[in-house]
Amino acid sequence: MTGPAVGERALRATIFVGENDVWRHRPVYSEIVHRAHEAGLAGASVFRGFEGFGASSLVHTARLLSLSEDLPVAIVIVDAEERVRAFLPHLDGLLGDGLVVLDACEVVRYADGERAT
Repeated sequence: MTGPAVGERALRATIFVGENDVWRHRPVYSEIVHRAHEAGLAGASVFRGFEGFGASSLVHTARLLSLSEDLPVAIVIVDAEERVRAFLPHLDGLLGDGLVVLDACEVVRYADGERAT
């Protein structure tokens, strides 16, 4: 559950969903985070967008006078490539109009303000 070692190549999965997307009365983004935790992945974070559009081509925005509240949400998971790829089937059935982007990355860790070696 510690994730890839410092300097090790890793894979970042960014999962895009709508803020109002639900699965069994639970927000999809929350379900994904809990599934990632249960799968023992190194971590998952949820980021709420201010404005965006996706498959529906409707622009959703957080601007004051806008009526839209279904803002874009991104869940980011970083771990060793094989662990992230093994997690992808856990998303099956959750992402109605979602999108997953996979990017190779390198891990740099900090502890107590110092870069780990």
